[in-house]
Amino acid sequence: MPYSSNKLDSDAILKNSISNYSLLLPYFAPYIAYVGIASLFSGMPAEWNYSLKIVVVTAVLIWAWRRYVPFKGPKSTSMSVVWGLLCGLLGTVLWIFMLSPFGGIDSDGWSESAFYLRLTASSILVPIFEELLMRGYIFRLAYQWDRQRKKNKKKALDRVLHDQCINNFEPGTWSTLAILVSTVAFTLGHQIQEWPAAFLYGVLMVFLLIKRKDLISCIIAHGTTNLALGLYVYLY
Repeated sequence: MPYSSNKLDSDAILKNSISNYSLLLPYFAPYIAYVGIASLFSGMPAEWNYSLKIVVVTAVLIWAWRRYVPFKGPKSTSMSVVWGLLCGLLGTVLWIFMLSPFGGIDSDGWSESAFYLRLTASSILVPIFEELLMRGYIFRLAYQWDRQRKKNKKKALDRVLHDQCINNFEPGTWSTLAILVSTVAFTLGHQIQEWPAAFLYGVLMVFLLIKRKDLISCIIAHGTTNLALGLYVYLY
């Protein structure tokens, strides 16, 4: 089917030629929507707040889906899922050991419906849009910026934003600056008392990204950790 083949080729060329600046909105919009709803509607009952997050963020992800980097990489997807599950459980132990994300015994309780809505959002939606942003966009952008910087290019960041595309990125490629920038960005997205655990977890996710050369392993790991932590809090 020549038409279909040509159509796929043209889509691939277009996707690889779009600038990083043009990709800012697709990658940041789900994160901003999630955090924005939490802040703007903080007085809303938790059930409604999380229901709104799920609906709005899902809609934004669907709108931006074609602009995102592939979740799969050159390695076996099934093995990436296994690695993701194992690293997700390791990350769970890390968070529990650090004791950072848990409230005291005097914390306000959650209703059953609010808890399960939050668990759904944190186990499915959050891993997708956070990994797309942190390890899919920011990590790649920081790497491209680092390369330009090392070549002593003037206005290196401006060049990367307007003249390059993160879709033209070899999976598994990394630099120390890319690891640091993406991990710090991930850490700053958490509460201050969570920063030590969040930083270590961010390093773990970057290790997984470099090891497996895909985002699916990171998403599986992130989702596994959030689900396991939610169940841990519920049970204990």
